[in-house]
Amino acid sequence: MGYLKKYSIQFRELDVGSHHFSFDVDDRFFSYFEKSEIQEGSLQAEVELLKEERLTTLSIGIRGEVKVMCDRCLDYFMHPIDFSGTLYLKPEEESWEEKDKTDVILVAPDESEVNLAQYFYESIHLELPLKRVHPLDENGNSTCDQEMLRILEEHQQKNDEIDPRWNKLKNLFVKRN
Repeated sequence: MGYLKKYSIQFRELDVGSHHFSFDVDDRFFSYFEKSEIQEGSLQAEVELLKEERLTTLSIGIRGEVKVMCDRCLDYFMHPIDFSGTLYLKPEEESWEEKDKTDVILVAPDESEVNLAQYFYESIHLELPLKRVHPLDENGNSTCDQEMLRILEEHQQKNDEIDPRWNKLKNLFVKRN
């Protein structure tokens, strides 16, 4: 775990109350995750830890940008990330009945730290949209690679007619009375 250990918080030794932690998430962070879709990024993770007698709450905000491939022109661009989430640390021996709070980590009595690297990694990826395309400029024009868009336009099917072979499939539908 080496490098990723720096994303750990020693929560047992903290006093009851609020504590603030800040973490840099960069290219080196993403290199420790095999087959990561993201290889480059510059983000800041802010963690506000509220320690109470039986529950520890982590309010997490991750902001910055990551480099992703455009689905339209296959060029890379920087996509903004703005994540906010809450994570709960509960002692393992207690039951957790609240159904609406799904981000719970049960901690053993002998555990004194929690590593947030995997949580950061997954949260960043979940903030990515399903369709990733270059943003529009201030005039509403695409900022995609114009040469690639031209090539795509050339190769698009110019004829809007349906291939007659597909028309036979329409006969497969039978109207029911």
